[in-house]
Amino acid sequence: QVQLVESGGGLAQAGGSLRLSCAVSGRTFSRYFMGWFRQAPGKERELAASINWEGGGTYYGDSVKGRFTISRDYAKNTLLLQMNSLKPEDTAVYYCAAREGPIGSYKYWGQGTQVTVSS
Repeated sequence: QVQLVESGGGLAQAGGSLRLSCAVSGRTFSRYFMGWFRQAPGKERELAASINWEGGGTYYGDSVKGRFTISRDYAKNTLLLQMNSLKPEDTAVYYCAAREGPIGSYKYWGQGTQVTVSS
């Protein structure tokens, strides 16, 4: 079984920072991209950032570009998201996810971690 477990969520004030982690365990799978998604109440799930696991190339959604940084610890099999200059609009459940090719849907998902940013 593949398991993705997020941690690091919590409460921050506007302008503050949080760092999310995603630990990957279980059976080995072909991991091409990993990403951080987020979903606020009443809103659609959106991709905040993604990374090519092997090459390290990154993508950022317009709403987080310049404020968030996605990275991976290759040796520790861990995905990270550094969140700076937080805004109340960043409040959401954040999900770690992985897919097995350059195109297609993300197949594996974590349980999510809550991020709340006060104004």
